[in-house]
Amino acid sequence: MIFAVVFFILLFFILGAVVGSFSNVLIYRMPRGESINFPASHCQSCKTPLKPYHNIPIFAWLFLRGKCAFCGEKISFQYTLVELASGLLCVLAYCIETYGLEPLTDSFYAAIFKAAMLGVCFILLLALSLIDFRYKAVPDPLLFASVAFSLLYGFNPPDSFDSDGLLFAFDSFINAAIFMFAFWLLRAVVSLTLKREAMGSADIFIAGVMGAILGVKLGLMAIYVSALLTLPAYVIVRKRGYELPFVPFLSLATLIVYAFKEQFIYILGLIYG
Repeated sequence: MIFAVVFFILLFFILGAVVGSFSNVLIYRMPRGESINFPASHCQSCKTPLKPYHNIPIFAWLFLRGKCAFCGEKISFQYTLVELASGLLCVLAYCIETYGLEPLTDSFYAAIFKAAMLGVCFILLLALSLIDFRYKAVPDPLLFASVAFSLLYGFNPPDSFDSDGLLFAFDSFINAAIFMFAFWLLRAVVSLTLKREAMGSADIFIAGVMGAILGVKLGLMAIYVSALLTLPAYVIVRKRGYELPFVPFLSLATLIVYAFKEQFIYILGLIYG
């Protein structure tokens, strides 16, 4: 049993690091309108194509001591941080989704699938957050992908095909639609009141991700947490004329509420009795 647990933890960390390595390509190229396929990975300074072993997540940066193997130019540590964070996000998803389950059972493998979908979704949220933080805009394909993976995570194979069974199966779809519509309506009302665009359209899609992953009650808690996270940052930057991106705060709040959902469920129990 211990061997199986260790194996899957390592597997999910490697999976996350590999996906995180690819997300570095998305983070760098997509905002610039560059192809994610061509040219192949290369040094941004000397343009020399990288060898396959130069792309090994985390370890390549360590082996190369943070410098290009060809021209010696420093390689940003951000790439390694993203790969490391991505691996840890996948491990987090695995640990929570499989908690209390007997390894190598049907329910365990079902949880493995959910953890993989959720881990990729979290990595996409990380990529979106970094892009939004730097460019104040995010690529639509990444938004669509994050919603798709959150829906795959939330989908439950129906036990029956009556109304109750289908409602259970597509619960995440309904929750995502509710949150997206609520954010769209909020954006329309606030924009009309202020006579300027109050929220980015990306926030609507991230709200859908929150609804699909967390459900309605925990999703509302995540919105509250995101507001608490945003407030001090807004106070700091408002006098500098800096436009505060909201995607990073929504994404971080989603992660926090998911990681501590048992505690938040307890809080909700105290609130609603």
